[in-house]
Amino acid sequence: MRITDTSDLWWKTGLIYCLDIETFYDSNGDGCGDLAGLAERVDYLAELGVTCLWLMPFYPTGHRDDGYDVKDFFGVDPRFGHHGDFVEFIRMAQDRGLRVIVDLVVNHTSDQHPWFKAARSSKDNPYRDFYVWRSDPPPDTSDEVVFPDQEKSIWTLDDKTGEWYLHHFYKQQPDLNVANPKVRDEIAKVIGFWMHLGISGFRVDAVPYFLSTEGIRKDDLEKFHNPHQYLRALRRFMGRRAGDSVLLGEVNLPYEQQLEYFGGADGDELTLMFDFMLMQNVYLSMARRDAGPIARTLRERPPLPLDTQWATFVRNHDELTLDKLSDEERQEVFAAFGPDPDMQVYGRGLRRRVPPMLDGDPRRVRLMYSLLFTLPGTPVLFYGEEIGMGENLDEPGRMAVRTPMQWSSGPNAGFSTARSGRLVSRLPEGGYGPEHVNVAAARRDRDSLLNFIRLLAQRYRESPELGWGECEVLEHEVPSVLALRHTWEQASMVALHNLSPEAATLSLTLGAPPIDNTGQEVGWHDVRLIDLLASGTYPDEGVPVSDEGTVEIPLEGYGHAWLRVQRPGQRRLV
Repeated sequence: MRITDTSDLWWKTGLIYCLDIETFYDSNGDGCGDLAGLAERVDYLAELGVTCLWLMPFYPTGHRDDGYDVKDFFGVDPRFGHHGDFVEFIRMAQDRGLRVIVDLVVNHTSDQHPWFKAARSSKDNPYRDFYVWRSDPPPDTSDEVVFPDQEKSIWTLDDKTGEWYLHHFYKQQPDLNVANPKVRDEIAKVIGFWMHLGISGFRVDAVPYFLSTEGIRKDDLEKFHNPHQYLRALRRFMGRRAGDSVLLGEVNLPYEQQLEYFGGADGDELTLMFDFMLMQNVYLSMARRDAGPIARTLRERPPLPLDTQWATFVRNHDELTLDKLSDEERQEVFAAFGPDPDMQVYGRGLRRRVPPMLDGDPRRVRLMYSLLFTLPGTPVLFYGEEIGMGENLDEPGRMAVRTPMQWSSGPNAGFSTARSGRLVSRLPEGGYGPEHVNVAAARRDRDSLLNFIRLLAQRYRESPELGWGECEVLEHEVPSVLALRHTWEQASMVALHNLSPEAATLSLTLGAPPIDNTGQEVGWHDVRLIDLLASGTYPDEGVPVSDEGTVEIPLEGYGHAWLRVQRPGQRRLV
């Protein structure tokens, strides 16, 4: 392959940035972020080094689930602007080299959607079968609800027709019947509409629920057959509209089941999938100061088809779920990062941001983000992570981490000129308040987390082996250190992360020697490891590797290193 081939599969070396228009930047002083405000901040995002913006729902909403209860899949919430504002933002993003993907929330609608209003009006309404109904009383389904503190069943009785409708989330979010071909046609129209306005794909919400056939009548299922065939059809449809478009799926399942949603060996369903298993074991490793859980998870991770990719993250817009850990492991993480019950949610996750969980220790915070960028996959950032924003636990549930972006130390963090009481949510106070954490101050501080994230983004983009290569967990004798070697053709690098406060010296055997442009092994003679982050810890000329491929590398407590394997005559920039 040539380096130019990487642009065909841009998502394999992309950097995705998730933001909520509502909380990003308010341009008109009404206390709510908007599309015009987002357009004003596009240059900031381009300078950060991200390559793709993921917009959380901006559609008209019933305001029950922070925009994930959609009333109109083709609309723009008037609080944010209109379609003209959206198109202007897309054009500006594209001019700055940024792609845009948007949330596709088609596993359910709002109960205020015209489809559901019509469906519940009578049993013979044409929209009745857009949803899933049952006439007999449902069994106890309290163990199936997504929000156990809010709902007791996934079925709710509709008084007017005397039947129950299915909803895995809130009762204000009735599940769509994907077995109905008319529903599938409408979903295709939604996808085609937004793609025609210039987006590069979708983040697909709750994919297993989207494809679920629970409660659907047998005669409908006989016509629908395999839900995964439908997902393949959507991927083909998108490919016809735009060959480089992507589906980034939320599928919180064990690896063997996630493979099905990639499309198995064919890789023709979801393009990317969030790696929940790896994220949860990152926190377990951080809590134990032991790299073992990360190393084990990476070894168990199945290989993927060429066109697909894992999406890695350490914080997202929801609770930081720990549901795939054992009860004992989850309690370890709770004790380390969220011991107060108010910091926990649904009994399975944390509603905190990264810096407060790490006690504000800049060494540990930088360690965490360096680790994120060097785990094999495509890193995903949640807005505000780049400046070290904290949460506001006075906000309910997941909303604790969805506070306004902190642009300056001025009133309302520079987010809005409205009165503070009109803001969409309250800002954090104390050490993570805007007077201490904001973009303006971080831009002027050469040693800020913002500038560190910019450096990571730049080095990540210059190291395609991180997205394209094979990742090998290197063996050594220091349990607290994760040592990875990424190799893609002639490109190779070693990433080291010490999860302990104690300094360590690693004795590493690097494995297979580098190859030249013809694919021939050239041995380890005169090979050096070059510090890509210019940390000052290692000589400018690099750390020499022995002819046997061994090397000794010191690492500070909570230290990290990106070391490029540089052979004689190699012309890569370092």
